[in-house]
Amino acid sequence: MNQTFELDSNPHTRLNILTGEWVLVSPHRTKRPWQGKVEDVTPDNRPEYDPKCYLCPGNSRADGDSNPEYTESFVFNNDFAALLEDTPAGNMNEHDLLVASNQRGLCKVISFSPKHHLTLPEMSVKAITAVVNVWQNEFNSLAENNWIKYIQIFENKGEIMGCSNPHPHGQIWSQGDIPLEIAKETERQKSYYAIHKRSLLSDYLKLEQKKKERIIFENDHFAVLVPFWAVWPYETMIISKRHVNSIRLFTEAEKESLAEAIKVLTTKYDNLFETSFPYSAGMHQAPVNNGYYPEWHWHMHFYPPLLRSASVKKFMVGYEMLANPQRDITPEFAANRLKEMSATHYKISKV
Repeated sequence: MNQTFELDSNPHTRLNILTGEWVLVSPHRTKRPWQGKVEDVTPDNRPEYDPKCYLCPGNSRADGDSNPEYTESFVFNNDFAALLEDTPAGNMNEHDLLVASNQRGLCKVISFSPKHHLTLPEMSVKAITAVVNVWQNEFNSLAENNWIKYIQIFENKGEIMGCSNPHPHGQIWSQGDIPLEIAKETERQKSYYAIHKRSLLSDYLKLEQKKKERIIFENDHFAVLVPFWAVWPYETMIISKRHVNSIRLFTEAEKESLAEAIKVLTTKYDNLFETSFPYSAGMHQAPVNNGYYPEWHWHMHFYPPLLRSASVKKFMVGYEMLANPQRDITPEFAANRLKEMSATHYKISKV
């Protein structure tokens, strides 16, 4: 019997053009019953101010310093940094079998808002724009250190993502070497640029805009989409429409547009299962102090773990750890679900 291959029903692999890695998509598995792990959902009933929170204004942090009575965003050096500026130089290599090298860096924390209970989707575009301004200012400031080669801006949201404090915040890690994921994306973008003389993501975005299958939201300066190669169930990307290699070059209009895109996307996330939607999110942009990188195109990844509901998440285990990333629902299905979600937060809709 002749059968026609269909992406929405047959198992297949998809190429991540940014890393060169493949993801196995198994859409026929969406019908399987679930008798596995069900997460406890933490009630979203945080107060506006928590006297025990080390990120709230005026409170003491773990190192004994007191936070100022800040009114927008607040940045400070991480009290428990993974990287240290004063790490001494050194390395080891025993017979090419035991290899290690020193790693120097600076780690900062950014509290998005003085209000303990406000996450990004619940903040105004104006307030999120203030966060974007801090991101840009911190990037520019850190890049002035010639020994820093990469600056990673990111957020872990929710207990399920290992977030150690419920007060909405993000982090900025900078380091003296280029990390693995950035090295992979640099190589793929560089190879494409050498052949086509155009940005890989510029061409990819044009194709996605033409197809319209995976686009969730657009404004004048950014597009939000589920990438063709998405691994996590509701994974998304924000891509700048202008070919710009880092947040350093964003205009005032672009910063406000990015804030709008983040608010719309994270609101749709919360509305999907009517919960404070967990994720790890972060910008990918050109390295610093090591040339210009004309091939690089700024983008932001969102990796949320939830699969079927607020209490059922995707696990990366077994085959995913040992062989290849795998997903059940197609990226097109995920994009359609997110497109259907309102841009008005469910908490407001219920008032």
